Amino acid sequence: MPNSAGSSAMEQLYQQVILDHSKARSGEGELDSPHGASFQVNPTCGDECTVQVSLEGQRLAQLAWSGKGCSISQASLSLMYEMVDGEPLEQAEQLGETFRELIHNRGHELTPEKMELLEDLSAFTGVGRYSARVKCALLGWMALREALAQARHHTGASGQPPQTQA
Repeated sequence: MPNSAGSSAMEQLYQQVILDHSKARSGEGELDSPHGASFQVNPTCGDECTVQVSLEGQRLAQLAWSGKGCSISQASLSLMYEMVDGEPLEQAEQLGETFRELIHNRGHELTPEKMELLEDLSAFTGVGRYSARVKCALLGWMALREALAQARHHTGASGQPPQTQA
């Protein structure tokens, strides 16, 4: 069992990761012609974001986001971008599901394998203890899920716009 000093040091490190990403945001911007986009808002606190995606086959070719809100929502979007931009869709979706599992785990870590998969997203472990912050952490991931569904529909799941028959 970790001692309280070690636990406190880890929590401070996690807080620093979240603060750093909320200030120096990765992936913030807009795409010229996205295949899918989703606007999400957290009515509880007013956080909002738009996530845009473009696909190439079964790969998330480009991701961009814009938004405003608390440090948790903004850091989650920034880390989401770093973790899934350019990745295979299956990997991006698996990461999203694992992150949702972590946030709904009420402040407890997942298996070591899942925590390793999350990398810096593991900084959000403690967020699950605060029900008012769960939606903040998941806002961008909900937008990503919807944007990917829209993009798949738009591209026919091939990553290319659907062919029209003459």
